[in-house]
Amino acid sequence: MQNPLATPATASTQGRRAYAGGGMSALSPLGWAVLALVAGLAITGILARREWLEAQAHAAAMHEALADAAQGRLLASLDSASIALRAMQTVFLSNDTMDQAAFDRYQYNLRAADEVPGYRLIGFARHRPGTGGVPPAYVYELVTPLAGNARLLGLDVATQPANLAALQHARDTDTVKMSAPFRLAQIQAPGTAALGVTLRLPVYSQGPVPADVAARRAREIGALAISLQLEPMVRDALAGRILEFLHVDVRDAGAAPGAQAVFVGGSRPAHGGQVMTRALAFGGRRWELRLQPYAARPDTDQVRAAVVAGVAISVLLSLLLWSMASTHRRALAMGQRMAARFSESEARFRTLNELLPVLVLLADEGTRHVTYANQAARQRLGDVMGRPLASLFVDTAMVDALVAADDDDAHEASIIAKAGRFWARVSLAPVVVDGAPHLLLTATDINENRELTERLSYQASHDALTELCNRREFERRLDAALARCAAGPDQPGFALLYFDLDQFKVINDLSGHMAGDQLLVELALALRLNMREGDLLARLGGDEFGLLAFDVDPPMAHALAERLRRCIDAVRFVWHGRTYSVSASIGVVMADRAGLSLKDVMAWADSACYQAKENGRNRVHLYREDDDSTRRHSEMEWANRLRGAMEQDRLLLDFQEIVPIDADADTGAHVELLLRLRDESGQVVMPGTFLPAAERYGLMPAVDRWVIRTAVSHFAQLHPAGADLRTCAINLSGASIDDDALADFILDCIAEHGVPAHRFCLEITETVAVRSLLKVAGMIERLRAAGCRVALDDFGAGMSSFGYLKNLPVDLIKIDGSFIRELDTDPMSRTIVSAIVQIGHQRGLQVVAEWVDDVRIRDVLADLGVDYGQGFALHKPARVLFQR
Repeated sequence: MQNPLATPATASTQGRRAYAGGGMSALSPLGWAVLALVAGLAITGILARREWLEAQAHAAAMHEALADAAQGRLLASLDSASIALRAMQTVFLSNDTMDQAAFDRYQYNLRAADEVPGYRLIGFARHRPGTGGVPPAYVYELVTPLAGNARLLGLDVATQPANLAALQHARDTDTVKMSAPFRLAQIQAPGTAALGVTLRLPVYSQGPVPADVAARRAREIGALAISLQLEPMVRDALAGRILEFLHVDVRDAGAAPGAQAVFVGGSRPAHGGQVMTRALAFGGRRWELRLQPYAARPDTDQVRAAVVAGVAISVLLSLLLWSMASTHRRALAMGQRMAARFSESEARFRTLNELLPVLVLLADEGTRHVTYANQAARQRLGDVMGRPLASLFVDTAMVDALVAADDDDAHEASIIAKAGRFWARVSLAPVVVDGAPHLLLTATDINENRELTERLSYQASHDALTELCNRREFERRLDAALARCAAGPDQPGFALLYFDLDQFKVINDLSGHMAGDQLLVELALALRLNMREGDLLARLGGDEFGLLAFDVDPPMAHALAERLRRCIDAVRFVWHGRTYSVSASIGVVMADRAGLSLKDVMAWADSACYQAKENGRNRVHLYREDDDSTRRHSEMEWANRLRGAMEQDRLLLDFQEIVPIDADADTGAHVELLLRLRDESGQVVMPGTFLPAAERYGLMPAVDRWVIRTAVSHFAQLHPAGADLRTCAINLSGASIDDDALADFILDCIAEHGVPAHRFCLEITETVAVRSLLKVAGMIERLRAAGCRVALDDFGAGMSSFGYLKNLPVDLIKIDGSFIRELDTDPMSRTIVSAIVQIGHQRGLQVVAEWVDDVRIRDVLADLGVDYGQGFALHKPARVLFQR
């Protein structure tokens, strides 16, 4: 086939024109290299100067910080010595009869030699008041260590007026006084001149610390003194970076000329750099610290490194530019030679075009019929010569769109091939061939890339476990729906349904996360089968699902939510022999007006779902705008009212009899106590109103203890049977079960009032028992060992597994009323109750049916072998009347 794309003369001319226009600029390669070198060196100089200034600032800041640290460290060393004196003063306040052995012992225990740098000795000088013209004296009686310091015994330190004045001032103020530097006599040796200071603190007679000057003078018995050698003390305090970087000169500003030196660290720097001064006041003395950096200039290693690196980079950059410019010129020359060579061979150009893996087609611009197809196009598309270009595309308008785009960008399109369809990246451009206008189309197969992209997009927007949309995709679709809703009042509204499974954690804890995952898969399938076409279902995370229901009003949304709730409630999940029933609380939010945000709608849905749970779980709640504020305000208000009712003794107790199903059986009176509250106006409030607030604000343990204490202390008044009441059942909340002291409280109340323990039955809900199985089992065993009976309440609520009964030593099972109320109409409920009764009796347990609200249920319960019943059809709750 002749290749109409081959136009050698035209290609040669165009190639020469293109390459003739090449070249970087009028500068030669060497000129570019020199320019880059000069610019690099200039930048290097700027950076080096900035690095130098930063190094100077850093060094100055470090020296100032070290000077401040030197002042603080010296003060800390002197404080440690004063603390040692104060500790010994406290010893004298408790025992002012001290001998040398006791003095040594106390000093050994205080570890002053280890804790106080420069420590040499500590001594006690007894005060001898002056009389008859004899001046007062302070004579050393006790010294530690005594070895090498015995010469100090008998020495009067008050012979010097300065010492006497310091001692008297210390006595009157009860403060530490420090002496001027002096030569330490106790360590003098030939050729040494050790300097030291003495810190003194008054000692008072045994008793409390004297509070005023008169009491201090009256009770003075002497003074304590600690001698410190200045060289090791100061060197220890300033060890490390301070002495490494700074020359330190410490002087006593108040000492006599020639005796001011305290410490000189190292040789003085030769440079005349900055001298930093710090003042230190302690014990009536003022020391002056003069600190001077050893280095006159900061470390220039970083500056030097920056200069070397900058010069090297500048040189390399100039060489790179020189190389690039030279290479560019050589490439231009080579390109010119290659253009000339290719223009000389039409056969080479045709061969290259034929061997391209890309589909290349040429069509007449007027008729848009194919006039040429390369080898790849013929193999993939078949014989396309003469066919309309648009017939190659699934979307026949694609060619018009490509022509109208008038750009060089590629577009994705689906192309019809011999073996089926495939996706390609297509470009269309006008060209002139043999003087006639044509359309040049190129197509690259992207089928595999597109499939991979679609698969990754699906994985990013769907939950891997349930294959439902994930939370991110759900929120994206919700946001788009809100935007449509805000577009105008004529846009239809929609509803958001927020599902939260009840007691899902119990299944995870009992059977493991694999069981929980399988349950989620089955629930997702059940919801799919029962949802409307066009709605969007998603897993939002954990055991939470969301549903967008479009074109609904509030009654329709509520009906849909109720239908899906029943769908979930009907699921019976079986895992390794255990059967679980599942329920969900559903919050519904209507999005039927503009101005709603994604954050608000999701928050409202969560609040509505929470309210559904608060209302008893396994139900639907339609959000109202006052839900959040009303609920929170109501709960806080009821928490405060409940506290007031407990303080004002306005809690009430009702009793409801637990009746034998066999009417002929005489088992005595059995009751369950029911809590009520009398409000401020005298109206009786049911527990469903205030107990949620008690649970949320942590009041349930106090409420439970009130019920227990009241029931035990008034046992003979709980029922008309009086002291002959056989059993009194009391409910325990989950919060009370977590109280480790609850069992002690119950048993202490029973022992205090002398009521037999077997008269009490403590009821624990199934959910609480399973949640804290080991803890509950331990508490149950302790109560049963004392004689109390224990009942497992609301059995079957949320699940129907019996395996954990082996680990719960209870006496009774109370079947949840949700199975009892439909017993005569629902075969599944009858089967479940029958199974519970059989297993309970095999375990030696008595079985009680709750919510017996229809007398016809009693006969069904009798047929199933249930022992007791409780409900309005058997006995309506009555008030317990206490005799105060």
